Amino acid sequence: MSRKVDAGRTIGGVAVHGRAVDPETRCAHWHSPLDIIAIRFACCERWYPCNDCHAELADHPPRVWPHTAFDERAVLCGACGHQLTVNEYLGCDSTCTRCGASFNPGCALHYHLYFAR
Repeated sequence: MSRKVDAGRTIGGVAVHGRAVDPETRCAHWHSPLDIIAIRFACCERWYPCNDCHAELADHPPRVWPHTAFDERAVLCGACGHQLTVNEYLGCDSTCTRCGASFNPGCALHYHLYFAR
């Protein structure tokens, strides 16, 4: 039986958990040049690059951020380490509000995995 290995790292002072996490939060599942965010999961307050990393490493199901918590810092820019609120991230047009780094616009297809609709 294989063991789940957390190959996370610290980015901007934040411990990011996941498989094969690089210095800008890319992981074994998502590793394009624009895949540079990590998400703090509402269920456990731990940061992961993606839902797949959480599914592989956490011992519980994920929970989405409720609308009432959209002012919480829940998205980490892997380029500069800035923590964006959910509202800030959802309104940022796939660009870090601090450093201007581009995020993957395709992530919008997965918002339902992280944020209440």
